[in-house]
Amino acid sequence: MYPLFSRLLRTSVLSLGLALSLTSFALNDTAKTAELKPLDIQSKTSVEIVNQLSEHHYRKQELNDSLSSRFLDEYLKTLDNSKNIFLASDIAEFDKYRKSFDDDFKAGKLNNGFAIYNRFGERYVARLNRVIALLDDKKVQFTFDTDETYNPDRKTAAWPANAEEADKLWMQNIKASLLSSMLGGKTLEESRSNLRKRFVTQLRYFNQQTSEEVFSIIMNSLTMLFDPHTNYLSPDNSQNFTTSMTNKFEGIGAELKTDEDYTKVARLIPASPAEKQGQLKPNDKIVGVAQGEKGEFEDIIGWRLTDVVKKIKGPKGTIVRLEVIAADPTVTQHKIISIKRDTIELEEQKAKKAILNVKNGTQNLKLGVIDIPVFYGNFDPNSSVGRDVYRLLQELRQENIDGLILDLRENGGGSLPEAATLTNLFVDPGPVVQIRQADDVISRDVRAVVPAVYRGPLIVLINRFSASASEIFAGAIQDYGRGLVVGSTTWGKGSVQSYMPIDKGEGNIKITQAKFYRISGDSTQHRGVIPDIELPSLVDTKELGESAYDNALPWDQIRAAPHDVYFNMKDILPALKPAHEERMKADPEFVYLKQQAALYEELNSKKAVSLKLSVRQQEQQKTEQRTLEIENQKRKAKGEPTYANYADYKAKELKKDEDESAAPKKKEFEPEKDPYLVETGKILGDFILQTKKQVAQKAVP
Repeated sequence: MYPLFSRLLRTSVLSLGLALSLTSFALNDTAKTAELKPLDIQSKTSVEIVNQLSEHHYRKQELNDSLSSRFLDEYLKTLDNSKNIFLASDIAEFDKYRKSFDDDFKAGKLNNGFAIYNRFGERYVARLNRVIALLDDKKVQFTFDTDETYNPDRKTAAWPANAEEADKLWMQNIKASLLSSMLGGKTLEESRSNLRKRFVTQLRYFNQQTSEEVFSIIMNSLTMLFDPHTNYLSPDNSQNFTTSMTNKFEGIGAELKTDEDYTKVARLIPASPAEKQGQLKPNDKIVGVAQGEKGEFEDIIGWRLTDVVKKIKGPKGTIVRLEVIAADPTVTQHKIISIKRDTIELEEQKAKKAILNVKNGTQNLKLGVIDIPVFYGNFDPNSSVGRDVYRLLQELRQENIDGLILDLRENGGGSLPEAATLTNLFVDPGPVVQIRQADDVISRDVRAVVPAVYRGPLIVLINRFSASASEIFAGAIQDYGRGLVVGSTTWGKGSVQSYMPIDKGEGNIKITQAKFYRISGDSTQHRGVIPDIELPSLVDTKELGESAYDNALPWDQIRAAPHDVYFNMKDILPALKPAHEERMKADPEFVYLKQQAALYEELNSKKAVSLKLSVRQQEQQKTEQRTLEIENQKRKAKGEPTYANYADYKAKELKKDEDESAAPKKKEFEPEKDPYLVETGKILGDFILQTKKQVAQKAVP
């Protein structure tokens, strides 16, 4: 990842009580930050990066005037996505470079890219100095009683026409950050002090920028035009990437990403301290980090991702506390999450089994459930997904199960050969996946090669965080008609990357060179695997998944590979869906999830925010009341005591969070307590009846 310094205060805005201009407080407005210049080695590196992209990337794009124009737009977006640093006059001036970057990069010329960055640096440093001066001036009193609204999403907005328009935007940004902090429980003075510290820290970090980091920003603005998984890794970042590939770390086990000024949780690693602790969720924003049980929080908004990671990582057994803005929009105040750093126990990432007893109508079913957190293949010489699941199947066979559920939720992938081996446990010899290289050569060498081991009824359970190898396996089971796929649409990661050194320069490039296709001919890329029967999800697919990335490779099709079909699902599904939908209407857990999802969508769809404290407080109270009503409706349907008010509900949740923080423990595999698994078990019961009918019909002469 690379630093994005200008993405400041994007989600909160309000007006200032006094009609004052920021120009009144310009301490160092004319001061210039030190200019950074490209190094000779970077010129050689840029030439090789261009050559690697042209020769090896799956997406064939000529580096011409058109791509040069797109690069300028991407580079400006990277530097100033909120459009509050550059002025319109700067953007007009930069247009002279629009069609020259293709020739520049081929020749190793980087001066124009650095010139744009240095202009950004001048504007950014001047702006931070002015904002810090404003917050230091005790004569400036902030009030929150103006009837005004503001849309913080400026992706389609124009750059400020002049300094006065930029001043107004920043005045709103400052006021909004103060308001958000106050709504989270802090006083105005505490909020003001914390905001000042934030800007001082951002200024300090920015002044530590090196030409290597600027070069990384420029090169990654280019590589991202090919696809989001193609990246230039500087020498420092190459070392970090190599370390992450060893699967050995001491930290919390959360993959992080940068989004505007915020550090967001991309996903949690299975069996990691964060996953076991249970409070941190994907898409949560981490805004503060504290060390130990009593350390002071540091505001990390606007920090480089590498610096955030350094703060969160630490020795095994130590505590890190995170201040989090929950992805759940009904959580109206910041959460404090305490996690004990640890190493991932590889044993806990192994496949495990359980029995799920399900009553479905007149059926009493004994179902096997196998949970597969990751497609591992190199933990030790005697352990792999294929070997372990084979052993678990033999054990479940001894228990006379009626059917099997393979749980691939949260499984982000892993070993491709293991995905093929796992598929071969359920299908007879045949292709598992097709791979198309950048030269359009298609291979079908990844295959099932021996007779299937388990031939009974099967469901694969997936969700948005099932990716890569999980999608290959689920897609193969679906295409063979071997079993049902249930859950929510998967991530959509259907591309293959290689890690290549830069011989004549420095660093490395991670480059996309191939694409996965199902045996049906459909790509898993972008679209993911769509379940046969869908279960509700609270994940916003516009925010998480391959389709959320700019310049992601598209979904497409190639010719299908010849393959067997075990069951005709098109004939079976119409009989399964009505029964499933009727159960969903009556199940308190799924009624609750659907109501939550509707509330999430409503709250997240609001773009403009009020600039008045009383209005925001009313909105907060309304959200809390609706959250309480949804919770109580579920509790009442389940025969549980309801909460008298929102304060009681939050107190109970806080106590639960504190208990989890104090004693995070290994997650027990208890399918009967998981509503998704219980409903999947009932779907499997219906599936068993329908497949028996289909087999019987085939047997009739």
